[in-house]
Amino acid sequence: MKLTGPQCRAARALVQWPRELVARRANVELAALLAFEKENVDPGEEARQRLCAVLEAGGAVFIPENGGGLGVRLKYARRDVRAINKWESEGGPAGEDDV
Repeated sequence: MKLTGPQCRAARALVQWPRELVARRANVELAALLAFEKENVDPGEEARQRLCAVLEAGGAVFIPENGGGLGVRLKYARRDVRAINKWESEGGPAGEDDV
């Protein structure tokens, strides 16, 4: 499936992540992400794959065009997405485990 700019923007809104966070996690220039979302300027196959992977990790599920049109939905309930976002901002570096 080829990720589109509008799908990317919708997925980012669904997982409630700011553009800066998605750009940093996907290793995509912020300006390139902005152009992709607003003007559908293709950032390239590798960047689209990284963006897709980052947004899927946040709970987005991309729906291919299967007669009903392209789409995106949440893998988790909104409550779960908020909890995941909270968990990701907690804690510090992982420590050694005796197990």
